[in-house]
Amino acid sequence: MRLVISDAHEGLKAAVAKALRATWQRCRVHFGRNAAAHAGKTQRRIVSAWIGTAYAEADAPAAHAQWRRVADQLRPKVPKLASLMDSAEEDVLAFMNFPREHRAKLHSTNPIERLNGEVKRRTHVVGIFPNEAAVARLVGALLLEQSDEWATQRSRYMTLETISAVSDTSAVSLPVAAA
Repeated sequence: MRLVISDAHEGLKAAVAKALRATWQRCRVHFGRNAAAHAGKTQRRIVSAWIGTAYAEADAPAAHAQWRRVADQLRPKVPKLASLMDSAEEDVLAFMNFPREHRAKLHSTNPIERLNGEVKRRTHVVGIFPNEAAVARLVGALLLEQSDEWATQRSRYMTLETISAVSDTSAVSLPVAAA
């Protein structure tokens, strides 16, 4: 099973489905901002909390049922928001089809946005690079550093072992490091 996570880009969604044969996950954080724009200023927090009840469900069927209940409750007073929820349901809740331990890492683009921000910050400090190889070395080092951090942090981003449970490819393992 493959998943691509991004903001709401319809062209990308079609490309992901066709070229990668993957599921598209609309970033939950960005959807929340879009949804809040449809609610009045005084209602934004409550609308966000209502929508959040679907994310707290234990499994995909329960999340979809709760999502529809919330949309139906909003429909009389905020029909545009209910319509937005109707059209975004499958995309925003795609992460619910993955194992529970992965969901917190899959529902938004925040980890990659933080990484992109760090690359931007570090390259901005350098300013002018002498050549392309210098850029590749710096960015490569940053990516390796982030990969190591994701692999060793307390809650670990994702491991090969946990991914293998949902993978559609044969088992993957890293070679044993030389002593």
